[in-house]
Amino acid sequence: MGSGTGLGRVRGLGSARSGSHHWWLQRVTAMGNVVLVLWFLFALVRLPSLSYESVIGWIHSPLNAVPLALMIINVCWHFRLGLQVVIEDYVHGGMRVLALGLLHFWTFGTGGFALYAILKIAFAGTPA
Repeated sequence: MGSGTGLGRVRGLGSARSGSHHWWLQRVTAMGNVVLVLWFLFALVRLPSLSYESVIGWIHSPLNAVPLALMIINVCWHFRLGLQVVIEDYVHGGMRVLALGLLHFWTFGTGGFALYAILKIAFAGTPA
């Protein structure tokens, strides 16, 4: 069964339906960002202070570390999805492959470092 127009088949682009999953993921992660970032802001406002000890103690709680980790994952995923569309639309040739590779490396690296920091604090001994 063919996909899309003749020109699309020659270029290997397929039909427009292939992008609907990406579009849907952007919307789902956007809604997740709304919920998680609002939770994060509300939680920060409720802290007695933004001192190092207060924030470390806050992250040490699983009720805060888990949603914080989920927020990091969701924000990084949403960032990657959005920038991927921009790169695919405006960058061409070999630079596209390089730009997409750098985007994935940056996103997963940044998310990985953030998750490592959260987990290190969450699983540390009793906070000072």
